[in-house]
Formats: sequence, C-alpha cells, structure tokens
Amino acid sequence: MRKRRLLRRLGIAVGVGVILGAALFGIAWAMTPIPDSTQKQATAQGSVIYYRDGKSVLARQGVDRRNVALAKVPRHVRDAVIAAENRSFYEDAGVSVTGTGRALWSTITGQQLQGGSTITQQLVRNYYSGLSQERTLTRKFKEIMIAIKVDQSRTKDWVLEQYLNTIYFGRGANGVQAAAQAYFGANVEDLTVAQGAYLAAVIQQPSRFADPKGADLTAAQARWRAVVEAMGQTGALNAEQVAAQKFPKLAKAKKPFVLKGQAQYMLDQVTAELNRRGYSDEDISSGGLRVVTTFDKKLMKAAGNAVKSVLPKATPKKVRTGLAAVDPATGEVVAFYGGDPERSDYDNAFSAKVPAGSTFKPYTLAAALNDGYTLSTRVNGNSPMRVASDPKHPIPNDNGRSYGPVNLVQATTNSVNTAFVDLGQKVGLDKVAATAEKAGIPREQLRQHQSFATFPLGVASVSAVQNASGFSTLANGGVHMEAHVVKSVTDASGDKDVIKPAATEVVGKQAAADAVYAMEQVVQHGTGTAARLYDRPVAGKTGTTDDSESVWFNGFTPQLAVAVNMFRDDNKTVTVPGYGVQFGGQLPAQIWRAFMTEAMQGKPVEKFPEPSDRGWGDYSSPDPFDDDVPEWEPTRRPDDWQTDVPDEPGPSFTEAPPTREPDDQGGVPDETVAPPTQDPAVPSDGPDRSDPPGQQETQPSPMG
Repeated sequence: MRKRRLLRRLGIAVGVGVILGAALFGIAWAMTPIPDSTQKQATAQGSVIYYRDGKSVLARQGVDRRNVALAKVPRHVRDAVIAAENRSFYEDAGVSVTGTGRALWSTITGQQLQGGSTITQQLVRNYYSGLSQERTLTRKFKEIMIAIKVDQSRTKDWVLEQYLNTIYFGRGANGVQAAAQAYFGANVEDLTVAQGAYLAAVIQQPSRFADPKGADLTAAQARWRAVVEAMGQTGALNAEQVAAQKFPKLAKAKKPFVLKGQAQYMLDQVTAELNRRGYSDEDISSGGLRVVTTFDKKLMKAAGNAVKSVLPKATPKKVRTGLAAVDPATGEVVAFYGGDPERSDYDNAFSAKVPAGSTFKPYTLAAALNDGYTLSTRVNGNSPMRVASDPKHPIPNDNGRSYGPVNLVQATTNSVNTAFVDLGQKVGLDKVAATAEKAGIPREQLRQHQSFATFPLGVASVSAVQNASGFSTLANGGVHMEAHVVKSVTDASGDKDVIKPAATEVVGKQAAADAVYAMEQVVQHGTGTAARLYDRPVAGKTGTTDDSESVWFNGFTPQLAVAVNMFRDDNKTVTVPGYGVQFGGQLPAQIWRAFMTEAMQGKPVEKFPEPSDRGWGDYSSPDPFDDDVPEWEPTRRPDDWQTDVPDEPGPSFTEAPPTREPDDQGGVPDETVAPPTQDPAVPSDGPDRSDPPGQQETQPSPMG
C-alpha cells in the first residue's frame, strides 16, 4: 500500500515535472525568436581595387570573402564538409543529441573527426547577432532553440550555403570561395575531391592547418585521410575512389596584402572619391565591391621612373616633386607620382597645393580668346607696369625687361608678366577666374586672389592633378572632363556602376585651338624647349614663382595632359646640387619629357587643330629691341625698382635671376616676377606650419 502511494507520488512528480518542463520550454521557445540581424563580420565581403585593366589588383580592403551560390559548390565539396562536420545534416532537426556523445567519444579516442554542434548550430552561432561565443549553458540553450527554429523555417540547402560562405578556413579566408583561392589558387567550382576534403579538414583547426609543417603537417594529413574515409562511409565516394585520393599540394601561403610604392596614395584617392560618390567606408570594407580605377599600372611605373631618373641622388629630401597625367577625352587620372609614402601622408600630386606661377597664364589667355580677342591682339609688355588700382606698387617683368607692345603669341612664348597683367585688366579678372574654375580649379582656391592685378600670373595655389586637368581642357577642344580616379564599381550582387564624369564647356573650340597654338610656341621657341618631343607636337607652359619656391612645367599632346611641379615643404627656394636654383623650364620640363617619351611610345602622332590666326609674327628669336617696337621710356630706371621701398606696407622686391642661354638639355630658364600688388588693408597670412607640406603660401605670393 505504502509502496503504491510512493509510486503514485513519483508519477505525479514526474508528470508535473514534464508539464513544467514543457511549459518552460514553451515559454523559452516563445521568448527566443530567430534574430532579425546577422553579425556584420559573418556576412562582410571585402572589396578589391583594380588598376584600369580590371585584372591587376591594386589593393584589397576588409574581410577576404566572396559569397557563392550553393549550386557553384561541387557536390563532392559539400559531401566532404557534411562528412567531417555533421553526417546527419539532411536528417536531423538542426540539433543532434547523439552528436554531443559522439564528440565526447571522438575526443577520448583521439579521432576528433566531428564536433558536438551540428552545421545548423555552428551557423546560428556565427551568423546571427546576439549570440556570443562564450561556453555557457544559457548561450548553448539559446543556440539550440534558434537552431531548431531555423531548421523549421529554412531549407537545408539554405543553411548549408550560408554556412559555407560564413565559416573561417584559415589563411585569412572567410567562406569556401576565398578558401579555394587561398589554399589552391582556384575557384571553388574547380576544386578536386582531394582539395575539397582538405578544406573540410581545415574547418576544425584552421590556424594549425593553414600552413602545416612537421608534426602539424602529419596531423593535417591524418585529418584529411579521416575526412576522405568518412566520405566513403557516407556513400559520397566508393572504395575505389577513397583509395585513389592523394594528399593535395597546397599553394604557398600568401603574406598579408601590403601596399607598396604609390599604392597607399592611390587607395587614399580611390577611397575619397568613392565616399564623394556615396559609398561609405563600411561599403568599401565589407560590401564586396569590385572597383576598377583609372590608374594605368605601366604609366604609374613610368611616372616614378621619370622623376627618379632625372633628379640627382643628391636632391635634398625637403625638395618634393609631383607629377599628374590626365586623359583629356575622359578626365581619367591615368598616372601620378606623389612622392615617398613612408616620408609623408600627403602626396605631391593630389594633396599638396602650391602657387601655379606662369602655368596659370593659359587660363587668362583662353578667357581672352573666348571673349573675342585674337592672337594678334596687342598688349603692353613694358616693365615695370603700374596698375591704376595700385600705382605705388609697379609690376616688373623678369629682370626688368621691356618688350613693348606684344601680341598674345609673343606674350605667351616669352611669358611676359606685364602683358598678362594688361590682358587680365582688359578681359576682366572675373572672367579669368570663371574660366579657371570651369577648367577644374576649385573656386575656394581662386576667390581670395582674384581681386589682385597679378591674379593672371599664378598667385593661386593648385595641385598637379588640378593643373593637369585644367590644361587637358584645351587639349580637348575647350571641354573640361571632370578629373576622376574611378572607372566603375560593381557591387556584391553584380550591379555595375560605370562612372560618367561631368563635362563642362569652358571655351569654344576655336578659342582652345588658338590658345594651344600659342602654347606650342612655348615649347618650340620659348621657355619650355626642354620638353620637346621630337616625334610629335607639344603644347605647354613653364611656371616659376618668386625665389623659385615652386617651379612647374605643364604640357600636353592631344592624347595626354601632364603637370610636373617641384617645391620644398618649408617653402624655401628649390635648389638642386649641380643644377642650382630651379626654373620651370629645367628639371620639371626634363621630368615631363622623360615621362611623356615613355607614355607616348607606340601611340599614333596626332596634330593639334589649326589656329584662326598666328599672331602674324616670327617667334623663333623675339627681340624686344627690334626697330618695329615703339620706343618706350620707363617712369624710372630699370634698376630703381629693385631697391625702392614702398611708402606704405607691402612686400619688398627682389632681383630676379638673369635670363640664361639654353643649356645642354635645350632648356631656357623661366621668368620670375617681383611681388604682386597688395592692398595694405589685406594682411599677409604667411606660411601656416600646421598645413600639410606644399600647402602653405604667402598671400599674395610673387609669381613668374
């Protein structure tokens, strides 16, 4: 009787326990939904940045993962993973009670073929947000609940696809596609049975088996053989196939992707442009983008070679050189040289901005020609020149040389400062600024200078890329194509965005053709003869600021516009041992020619369009003392301006270097002009040492 009561009570207790357990399970089931979000790291796909050929990799960003559809994963690879990790995958309910016991037995016997968690549990743990990797009963229970729900709401193939794309395989590879590339240099669809079995073997100990040697290699081989035999046990392979498998040859483990040479500068510019076009940093690092840049791998190398081959080894480290090459027809920046990334985060081609000097004069020329002036238009080339707005600060030419009335071809060929100041006054400085802005020079870099009479002489600071892009406008018939470094972006789903740069008509075709003709004379007969390419026409312009704080040569053929600048990061005179104080027509022009000689090799020779007139003169040997030039008497002796100190605050004048004969490179030193007029009410901001190198300037700075 007593025994019967005890059994009854025990039965009741068990029943109550079962009911309570079921109730608690029901509550837990209701309170443990499948998470709405996934772990970012689980689904992140790294982006790859390519050179313009779309094949050569420039850089990799973010997680090494490329998701693939399950259909692309060979059946034998799927079978290997299932045999190694969860043989009952297609039959179980997402969890396996026997799996835990089997894992314990495998550990005791040393086989360690299978873990205790099913593939579904592993996916849940690594895929969904809100599940930690801590080994706690609470986390494990939550994992089991979600795994069961996932198994009920998703197909087995969906679970396996996510798992294969999520799991870490070692060698920095996330997902089976990245793993196939990392271990065998192949796409997942091309893996052999033996290779697929090795990837399945790696899942258990990815760090140990990533690049096994010695005892680790022996363990990896044993693990691989166990997977192959397990495939035989599951029926994925027959006995003959199992026996035929041989341990696969692993590709050499690659070192982490390291940016070399100009690659960091390239990546910085690509990232900045992608940001401007609406791609976030997260998109770039984890969005699986395939970005094709405008950079030509061969021309990038040629840019570096041109700078390094021309500059002597004794060139001071503070002397910096930038080069930028732009395709006039597309606006693509195809090459640049930004300096040494190990020395500075600021590159010399995009980031550093220095006074343009006389390379700014073509913008004034183009503005005038577009406004109805012609190459035959005469302007005042006498020196010094007094401007009505500030008669106390005369503006001289290089070495105080007077040219008298000159046409626009002569003014450009000989870079006559006073002639361009006069031209700027005639056409209007607002039109000059508008032309430069349309040609790609940002307004904020122009507006603080455009009220000065010397604005046409290049007091505004620009980058090499901006100046090359501006000159490309003239090479492209007066139409400016927005400078850019990204050709296309393809997202993870395969949608491709081809970049379409903005096109802006800056000046008319004939105005551009006339400006180009004048600039051709600079290279043929003027200050830029060191840049001649003897197999094709070249148009260009030199630029040298006061005291040679920055020196330039900008030039172009119909196919390519290139700017070269040199400056110091302390804003002092650019001096190179063995070459002395630099002018735009010297080392910058020689670097330009060295680059273009290689860049134009094999390219067809294209001619510039014919000008509407040629200024009706001979520019091979201009003579300012020609009898045809009206006699002109300066208001002061030429040497007076060198020592005169203005009555009101303003910059003092310094003597410009004398003009020299062409050297053995065919170069003629460029001009230097004394300081521009300055309104005493406008303070001089001076060099700002907090700015990046090359970005400081004295306001306004004397240009030539």
